[in-house]
Amino acid sequence: MKRIFFLLTTAAFLTSCGGGQKANTNSNSGSQTGSVKIDGSSTVYPISEAVAEEFRGVQSEVNVTVGESGTGGGFKKFSRNEIDISDASRPITAEEIEACTKAGINFIEIPIAFDGLAVVVSKQNTFIDHLTVAELKKLWEPAAQGTIKTWDQIRPTFPKEPIKLYGAGTASGTYDYFTEAICGKKGASRGDYTASEDDNVLVQGVSQDKGGLAYFGLAYYEQNQDKLKLIPIDGGNGPVSPSQETVGNGTYQPLSRPIFIYINSKSCERKEVVDFAKFYVENAGRLAKEIGYVPLSAEEYKLIQDRLNKKITGTVFVNGKSTVGTKMADLLKIEEGK
Repeated sequence: MKRIFFLLTTAAFLTSCGGGQKANTNSNSGSQTGSVKIDGSSTVYPISEAVAEEFRGVQSEVNVTVGESGTGGGFKKFSRNEIDISDASRPITAEEIEACTKAGINFIEIPIAFDGLAVVVSKQNTFIDHLTVAELKKLWEPAAQGTIKTWDQIRPTFPKEPIKLYGAGTASGTYDYFTEAICGKKGASRGDYTASEDDNVLVQGVSQDKGGLAYFGLAYYEQNQDKLKLIPIDGGNGPVSPSQETVGNGTYQPLSRPIFIYINSKSCERKEVVDFAKFYVENAGRLAKEIGYVPLSAEEYKLIQDRLNKKITGTVFVNGKSTVGTKMADLLKIEEGK
């Protein structure tokens, strides 16, 4: 029985990212120079920065920089040939593909881990023990703007405390995913909330606000759980909290999602980018788990590494295919006798 990772099976434009040797500490021996520029999702930022830090220890002469302008901001820079790698907490959109095509950019789509969006409140909040998806929608849908102002409007047993919301900015892939998963349409959100592409700003705000509520990647909760309270979400089968286990087995729904890096194929003509990309995939699982995300299996990372050695580019999320409700099993196909 052979497990086929379907994210690795769709070939679009043919291009090369170099091939050959396995990326590890030994394969990167020998000093290099050059640079690798990364930007994009604040959700993926912690993993990319951790990989970059370890790579600098192996190739100290290579200048690796990691920014966090949001998924949408990263793709804009990517389509302008300003960066080599774009971090993304959602798949690339048709509009972003068109921008890349116009600029003559082909890309390699690499899933690196799974993430659960954490819904959190301040430690000072003692009245919220869980929320349903319907209650989250009532909080965040466009119709809530200017009308849903106090917590008792969400649930009668909640106190008449003012609501203060914190969430991802509109350039963020987290914003796109959350609004689609909760409100039913990408970008469908009330606008009267504190928005930022920097999740640390959201952590700081909600942690000090008794009536506040925020959402962001699970890793940011893991790093700040001493000052945040995690809220279980009821997607129809009872309240479930995000964790390595519940995100990995698909029981934390609908706020579990794959996260990605996109590599400019032209950049892969430079050895330092090829080596960094291979090093990233080889170490992504370990670092993702340390940071708070859910790694893929060793076999799947090997298949992803093979993707870097082949002439496969493009996206499997064609025609705007959504990742909402995606489970780990949905990204795997087991084919007997192959």
